[in-house]
Amino acid sequence: MCTPAGTPSPGSNPPVLLRPERPGDEAFLFAVYASTRAEELSLTNWNEDLRRAFLNQQFNAMRQGYQSQFPTGEFLVIEAAGIPIGRMVIDRTAAEIRVVDLALLPAHRNQGIGTRLLRQICAEADRPVHLSVLKFNRAAHWYERLGFTKISEQGLYNELEWQPVDRRAVRGAIFK
Repeated sequence: MCTPAGTPSPGSNPPVLLRPERPGDEAFLFAVYASTRAEELSLTNWNEDLRRAFLNQQFNAMRQGYQSQFPTGEFLVIEAAGIPIGRMVIDRTAAEIRVVDLALLPAHRNQGIGTRLLRQICAEADRPVHLSVLKFNRAAHWYERLGFTKISEQGLYNELEWQPVDRRAVRGAIFK
């Protein structure tokens, strides 16, 4: 079953849908992962075979790590107009909603899709939303613009948090 992920503004991108990963998605998921490492690999003088071996090893380690760390996580494919364009992993516990991973193919980045997805998660949240980001990742500023704040540092990563508004307190303040 696909779930709508935010509503685009008129004249913008088609609706984005989320669906569970399927066994046939492996090659697509690898392509998404490889696209997230392209800039960093362009700095090496590795040949294509070495890059591919490295990416395969890292992709498999990431997949196994996510499945081990987040056994009840939602492993999702992001689709627009029926075409896979990215992936998202979300782990929902009683204490938090963790955005484990959010990645789009390069042709679909910087179009507001990720913003719509994160805003939808936050709009539906009744508990804190957490994520980790590399300290020098360009996305860190994007998360800040969306209302996430740094709550801790863990090695090369910053732990970010978005807190839901207590609607009862806001409603009470408005009607006083």
